[in-house]
Amino acid sequence: MPLLYVTDLAYPARGRRYGDEDVFLTARLREHFPLALCHPLDAEALLPAFDTVVVRNSGPVLHHQKAYDSFRAAALAAGTRVYNPLTGRGDMAGKQYLVDLTASGHPVIPTIDDPAHLSLLPASPTYAVKPKQGADSIGLTFTPHPDCAPGEFLIQPRIDFAYEVSFYFVDDTFQYALYAPDPARRWELVPYDPTPADLSFARTFIDWNTLTHGIQRVDACRAPSGDLLLVELEDLNPYLSLDLLPPEVQNSFVTSLVASLHSFGAS
Repeated sequence: MPLLYVTDLAYPARGRRYGDEDVFLTARLREHFPLALCHPLDAEALLPAFDTVVVRNSGPVLHHQKAYDSFRAAALAAGTRVYNPLTGRGDMAGKQYLVDLTASGHPVIPTIDDPAHLSLLPASPTYAVKPKQGADSIGLTFTPHPDCAPGEFLIQPRIDFAYEVSFYFVDDTFQYALYAPDPARRWELVPYDPTPADLSFARTFIDWNTLTHGIQRVDACRAPSGDLLLVELEDLNPYLSLDLLPPEVQNSFVTSLVASLHSFGAS
């Protein structure tokens, strides 16, 4: 099953080395699949030559949105397998899900997309405002008086959380967790040993997303109450921080990914 692996190896990301992670992953995947790498701008033209396309790294998609949208439309029209599948309900579809999950009572950071609805949020001296279509905290601002175009931005109370933690899944199988003990240093991560309650929280959103295959990262923060609140569900192409893991965990992740890709290719 030939794989087309889409990534921008030169993409600069604060606190992360996307290119290094993709070099590692493609080296390991090449042991199991014929594989070629391409830039996001070349993906659509190369679609017909491959059975399955693996899209990685949110930054390159954000900065090539028009090309990605065209690629996505072409893949859907041709019935090409794209991993992750293009049916994701999380970040893959934009950030509207945070507004919807808030309205349905899920444990997420309370989120609205219209300043006129500010009374629906817990009172806060400062609010976070960020674009619905965004990544890497691009466009994030803090203000006591949100004043933005309805429907285009997310508005959330600024929460004094203890730490952020990420749970990583392949398909619906938990792989590992990492957390940032210092809230001011989001990408200085160390291993995290989740409790059964933590995993139950994370699985709530994996189940909600209903992806049959794919890599997902559930990002959460530990609120002052002690509860976890969803920050985002990254189901497009989450960065994995594989360089921070011991070899045995890296190997286990790769084994799960290979099995998932084989299963996806046979589906």
